[in-house]
Amino acid sequence: MLTLVATSAITSGFIQDPTALLLARFQFAFTVAFHIIFPAFTIGLASYLAVLEGLYLKTRNPVYQKLFRYWVKIFAVAFGMGVVSGIVMSYQFGTNWSVFSDKAGPVIGPLMGYEVLTAFFLEAGFLGVMLFGMNKVGEKLHFFATLMVAIGTAISAFWILSVNSWMQTPTGFAMNDVGQFIVVDWFEVVFNPSFPYRLAHMLLAAYLTTAFVVGAVAAWHLLKDKTNAGARKMFSMAMWMALIVAPLQVFVGDLHGLNTQEYQPAKVAAMEGHFETQRQAPLYLFGLPNEDTASVDYAVKIPGLASFILKHDFDAEVTGLDAFPRDEWPPVAIVFWSFRVMVGIGMLMVLIGVWSGIQRWRGKLYDSPLLHRAALFMGPMGFVAVVAGWIVTEVGRQPWVVYGLLRTSDAASPIALEGIAGSLLAFIVVYFLVFGAGTFYIIRKMAGSPDNVNIPDYAKRQHAMAVERMFYDDDDQSPSKREDK
Repeated sequence: MLTLVATSAITSGFIQDPTALLLARFQFAFTVAFHIIFPAFTIGLASYLAVLEGLYLKTRNPVYQKLFRYWVKIFAVAFGMGVVSGIVMSYQFGTNWSVFSDKAGPVIGPLMGYEVLTAFFLEAGFLGVMLFGMNKVGEKLHFFATLMVAIGTAISAFWILSVNSWMQTPTGFAMNDVGQFIVVDWFEVVFNPSFPYRLAHMLLAAYLTTAFVVGAVAAWHLLKDKTNAGARKMFSMAMWMALIVAPLQVFVGDLHGLNTQEYQPAKVAAMEGHFETQRQAPLYLFGLPNEDTASVDYAVKIPGLASFILKHDFDAEVTGLDAFPRDEWPPVAIVFWSFRVMVGIGMLMVLIGVWSGIQRWRGKLYDSPLLHRAALFMGPMGFVAVVAGWIVTEVGRQPWVVYGLLRTSDAASPIALEGIAGSLLAFIVVYFLVFGAGTFYIIRKMAGSPDNVNIPDYAKRQHAMAVERMFYDDDDQSPSKREDK
């Protein structure tokens, strides 16, 4: 009955006001863009905290304990903002997108419920022990709680990415007699064709985002005092992640792109700016996509390289947007440029990782102000790349909310323009005030030195000895350079 009522309202022209539909889409985009930066940080930071605590238990080096206590407060604030911003989106499914909720609810609803029953309950159950139980429970139990929180964040990503991936590459479903998607095979629904690639790509993005935030904070303190023991350890660990994970992300991103080419060729055509199906398709480095003329103006391109990247053959034919009806084209310019922002930042991350590896080999990892300034600049770039990647994924899927099956314009609720505009304005004001204050608090915490964190009395003597040994840490300096310190 809900489907019939909503469909009747849509066909009557109530929600088909293009401005109302655009604002409904923008509202969801705005809230998702705010929300995604917090999980992208907390997924990686939870794992980093588990590593820090594990290293402390193994080595008894109080530097690790100080770093854990330093970052756990930041994690708590970021985690709280992520939870609050995520709850808002679930309400939007029922307000602005009730037709989508009705049609896709039999598939999407259980998956979202599984996320709550597994990930959220796991995180909530152990988060209090992790945040407040360090001096109240045993060390091993506290470490176990930290591990459970880290695992919970990864499980949360698993279910959310499964939901999103099903909307991108729907499988394992059938349609019932009232037009709803119903599950035929849960395994095919959860492990749909694009899910493994999206999950790997997102988790690596989260780890890189956290690594570059940690690296930027460390670089800030090293620029003020290169003998800061906590900053040295943070910077070393962050740059190891950049050196190892950034190239791995490029490889996984390529696999993800090949999968997208197979299942969503129109999205890839928009990403690459290919309006025409052609052999020896060029790779456009820069240019201005023009949908009116179906061309890329002022293009800087490398002939044949797109064919090689997408098909591993310079002479291969690559599908262009001319293979699809015009009303099924995604907004080309937005997808085209967002993709280049994401890839460009990824290449900079690889460059920083390689640069840090060279400086580490030379024994100059902590004596390179230019590298530290570059790392400081790259601190927020992970968030920019994550948001740009989300734009590529979601805008590139348009005009579909369930790819090829349910249009976005047919999934909206019958809400008047005034209602959507008012709620959007309220979201903008409240989000910038609340989350702006939270972000300001986090930055203030980051400005404090990790060496100023208080640790229990029993660890202070160990800390003093650890600081003295920092200059001779085999993990931080090459053997040939240690004696210079």
